[in-house]
Amino acid sequence: MNKIDVNKELDCTGLNCPLPVLKTKKILDNMVSGEILKMVSTDPGSKNDVTAWISRTKNEIFSIEDFSNKLIFFIRKA
Repeated sequence: MNKIDVNKELDCTGLNCPLPVLKTKKILDNMVSGEILKMVSTDPGSKNDVTAWISRTKNEIFSIEDFSNKLIFFIRKA
């Protein structure tokens, strides 16, 4: 895997729906267009939840990795 340069990281391990989405939204609201957020979640439902939420925004998920029971999202701020 290529190294992805991230601007902010958010650890949502141990949190369940809707907290990963809410915390991701809060962080992205305070980021500059083009910046990248790395969000880590252990909630299996967050894959569908975050993907659905992002589809209603102009932000972009450009990678989701499933690694050792953790979902790692790389999201670019619109």
